[in-house]
Parts: sequence; C-alpha cells; structure tokens
Amino acid sequence: MNAKLKILFLCTGNSCRSQMAEGWARILKGDTIEAYSAGVEVHDLNSNAVKVMAEAGVDISGQKSKHVNDFKEMKLDVVVTLCGNAHETCPYFPPRCEVVHVGFDDPPKMAEELSQKGFEKEKQLDCYRKVRDEIKTFVEGLPDNLKEE
Repeated sequence: MNAKLKILFLCTGNSCRSQMAEGWARILKGDTIEAYSAGVEVHDLNSNAVKVMAEAGVDISGQKSKHVNDFKEMKLDVVVTLCGNAHETCPYFPPRCEVVHVGFDDPPKMAEELSQKGFEKEKQLDCYRKVRDEIKTFVEGLPDNLKEE
C-alpha cells in the first residue's frame, strides 16, 4: 500500500482558509492524504471559519494555529499556498517538496468590507461560506488538482 501524500496548506495566519483546507482534506481525503495547515504568522482560529465549517458537518474547532517553521523538519510532499502573502513569503522547502499556489479570497477581509458598508452578520458569513465551498471543491479534486495548477 502506498503512503499517504503529506500536504501542508499554508496561509498568512493559519486562522481561516488553511484551517478549512486541512479540515476538508481530513474528512474527504483522509484515506489518501495526511493534511496539515500552518501560517507564515500565527493567529487565533477564526470563529466564523469554525462556524461555517460546522454548518457543513466538519468540526475544526479542535485545530490550532501553527507556524510554518513547526514543519521545517517534516518530510512533506506538497505545500499548497492559499493566499498571495503566503506564496510570496513561503520559506524554502527541500527540492522533493513541491510548492503549489492556489489562491482563494480572504473571508475576514471580505466580511469586514461588507460590515463597513452596513451589511448584516449573515451576509458577512456568506463570504466564509463561499470560500469554504470553493476550498471543498479544490480538495475533492486532490491530488489531481495539484497537477493542473
């Protein structure tokens, strides 16, 4: 039997998008992928990300924000950067570790923009739901999606 593909989902603060990706990968691809997430910074887990993932039946409330340096000794197969900042500041990984960029919108930023325009909390949560569903679609296509990017 082949070993699981070790994927690290990397975002700026490891609070939202990368946490969602890790959660989806564990639920949808746990038989073939060993999923991790980290940030180039460490922020608290985003409560709205936890909420919308729970709506979809995925509990990420026990996940913790981790720094990318926590994984520098781990033999990873792929690092997937999920935002431009993480991609631009992604540290060096050994040559056998592929780095793939797949950008997703930033739900907290989008929600904040809606908040400033006076939109209700539910409309703000829709930003998280949209990205949650886009990440799910990406994860469902793994590992093939890594070749297409």
